[in-house]
Amino acid sequence: MLFACEDEEVTGPTHLSTPTGWREWVAMPGIGVPWVKAKIDTGARSSALHAFGVTEFERDGGPWVSFIVHPLQNSARDEVEVTLPVHDRRLVRSSSGHAQRRIVVLLDLVVAARPITAEVTLSNRDRMGFRMLIGREALRQGFLVDPGRSYLGPRPPKAIRRRHRATG
Repeated sequence: MLFACEDEEVTGPTHLSTPTGWREWVAMPGIGVPWVKAKIDTGARSSALHAFGVTEFERDGGPWVSFIVHPLQNSARDEVEVTLPVHDRRLVRSSSGHAQRRIVVLLDLVVAARPITAEVTLSNRDRMGFRMLIGREALRQGFLVDPGRSYLGPRPPKAIRRRHRATG
């Protein structure tokens, strides 16, 4: 934790540190996704979201993208159709060294009860254990990761957790 010092007097923390585990329930209220399991990954620079049917188009003279989110692993249940402006395009290198150019969108997220806005790449995470990955750039907004713990933030109702468990 950082402290401010004025005239040799410690005045307290200069920022908040929200604790998270290595995995958390994340909400994306701006696109209508109330809960998705996310891996909190300090080894990844960017955040990523598993997106299906990604289609780029132009609207009002600017680049936009439409895509589908399946919050439940291995299930089309509760799918959400999303349309957002393209924020950027970036070359992202996977942990295996494979480079891929990805679309970046800005998403409002709620991680461990803390609302943030994050740059999120759209990718195929079909073979991954989590539909979403929260990377260092988002975590720099005041999160402290405890790699030995899970789900330190709020959890969805039990019925939703059971549906997630049943699908992956």
